[in-house]
Amino acid sequence: MSLAAGSAPGQSQTAFDVLDGRGALLGWEAVGRIDTPTGYCTGTLIARDIVLTAAHCLFDRASAAPVPATAIRFRAGYHHGQQIADRRVTRWIVSDGYTPGSDGRNTGTMIARDIALLQLDHDIFSAEADPFQVADTLPDGARVSVLSYGQGRDQALSREPSCEITHRYHGGVFGFDCDVTFGSSGAPVFARIDDRLRIVSVISAVGDVREGRRTAYGMVLPEQVTALMRILRRDAARPQPGAGARRITVGERASGGARFVRPGGS
Repeated sequence: MSLAAGSAPGQSQTAFDVLDGRGALLGWEAVGRIDTPTGYCTGTLIARDIVLTAAHCLFDRASAAPVPATAIRFRAGYHHGQQIADRRVTRWIVSDGYTPGSDGRNTGTMIARDIALLQLDHDIFSAEADPFQVADTLPDGARVSVLSYGQGRDQALSREPSCEITHRYHGGVFGFDCDVTFGSSGAPVFARIDDRLRIVSVISAVGDVREGRRTAYGMVLPEQVTALMRILRRDAARPQPGAGARRITVGERASGGARFVRPGGS
């Protein structure tokens, strides 16, 4: 199962709103498009210089090779060729144990680990976009919404305002009945908790149509995102290469088990 960019579109199952106007984007500027040499995904700013997305977006679908960090851009609030902020990526990191599947497909185990953080070359400030926070918990019965740049509607952000959690699988995987399609990979799943919108999952994959409905899959976030953020911040505080620090190369495991891709990676 996968929502890899560049594939044929899936079938829409519910109504969604296209935020086709600058005014409609107000409050959603932190959601943006992640452009790579082979396609695009959706990502969300969760700190001034950190974007949350799906790990499989950062690997070539045919070869499973990691995409070099410098070949990736995050375009916050992207709308018909323009954006609120445009940043290059300096490196990215994925969850411990994540391995891209063949043809961009993820198993259930990999869906649970299909998380990546991108570090941007410059901060995005509050005058441009305010980061969203990741929820610590997801209350039973909570309704959710998804914002994404889906195939066929990739020039403006689309929002499925109200859908449901249909399954909670063992191993940290959610099932949703939200309207997603190819290009929606990495899209944030929001819930309103204590009267604030929080990210509760990220779209990773889509299943087969059953009874006229298609299930989207995402993962439990808090522990993995916290661990990845800790590694990024710890590494950023270390001396830079050339000052006695060792450069982490593509595929190497850093302390904490994460995988990095830095500029010039292949």
